[in-house]
Amino acid sequence: MTHYDFDTVIDRHNTHCKRTDNLVSEFGSKDLLPLWIADMDFAVCSEISEALVNRFQGHPIYGYTNTYDEYWQSIIDWQRRRNGFEISREEMTFMPGGMPALGMILNFFTKPGDRVVLQEPVYYDFKDVIEGNHRLAVRNNLIPTGDHFYKMDLDDLERVFIQQNPRLMVVCNPQNPIGIVWKKEELQQVAALARRYNVILFSDEVFGDITLFGHKHTPLATVSEDAAAVTITCGSPGKTFNIPGLKSTWLVIKNPELRREFYRWVEVNELCNANIPALLATEVGYRKCEPWLEACKKYIEQNVLYVADYCKENIPGIYAIKPQASFLMWLDCRRLGLDHNELVRFFAEEAHLALNNGEIYGVPGYCHMRLNVGTPRALLEKAMGQLRDAVDRLKNR
Repeated sequence: MTHYDFDTVIDRHNTHCKRTDNLVSEFGSKDLLPLWIADMDFAVCSEISEALVNRFQGHPIYGYTNTYDEYWQSIIDWQRRRNGFEISREEMTFMPGGMPALGMILNFFTKPGDRVVLQEPVYYDFKDVIEGNHRLAVRNNLIPTGDHFYKMDLDDLERVFIQQNPRLMVVCNPQNPIGIVWKKEELQQVAALARRYNVILFSDEVFGDITLFGHKHTPLATVSEDAAAVTITCGSPGKTFNIPGLKSTWLVIKNPELRREFYRWVEVNELCNANIPALLATEVGYRKCEPWLEACKKYIEQNVLYVADYCKENIPGIYAIKPQASFLMWLDCRRLGLDHNELVRFFAEEAHLALNNGEIYGVPGYCHMRLNVGTPRALLEKAMGQLRDAVDRLKNR
């Protein structure tokens, strides 16, 4: 069995890496341990690296590039094998990233002033894209379940559909930042409501391959006829194989009436043109890197358990929620007794850690932080030690 190295610490400074090189602009200091933006600190699977090197060394022309059959087939085969999601070439198009895809969908299917539903706390760029395109974000917030986890508020969702008359809803599946793997029954109810009230569902499934602890991802478009009729599925190998900088994303729209004119609009505006590394890395990842992914998931699971146990034993003022998917952990810091602004300052100035501020994910993120555990254990242990020491100093004031 191949051994994959996730323990080696790779210095990412001065490589135009947002995670390290944006610390001053985002947090006001360069002397922080960066565990924020959602990429991982692990070397890419060697099959992907070798394929890219061989292509660029083997041919000196980097011209306009077609999305070729093997690329599409690698996605089709992967989704069938992993998720039971049967898709065809005609149902798919290439996109240069998930947020560009959402922006295009907003501009094609909605008009300025239209309402778009979000389930906060949720990935903050959704709101930025919605409001930056002069649409209105309306909330159907998740409900805490009492065990530090969350569920959908389906009664409120129907109220929002009736009263706000939205044209589009974003479903984060699996959910970011909490890491919820939505159950088939929940997704069926969302889809039934969406079809009843004529709402398109944009299903962001970029974390669908990183399910943990035996949980299984369910693509929204597969759960019912209602779902297939109203869902635009957004998937990507970016999180899966730690290649988000290559900007490789794909859409699936099962309903021909929904996709026909949109795909034509995307094509004539050349918004679906791909590049050599994105196509090649996607194909090789889906064809050859499944063992790497499974090993990576096991490493992430152990990091999750380490953080959860460490907080329970050493930092009882912080509850670390174990995600069902992703390499992100949602930290409930309310028992530290700080207000939110104090908490954000505390993490940066006292613990010397760069984590995501929970409030950017919506009001329910008050006194929460998002921690990226897709990093070598040595860095995670250092981070947790810094956090413990800072909390101890806080208690002794």
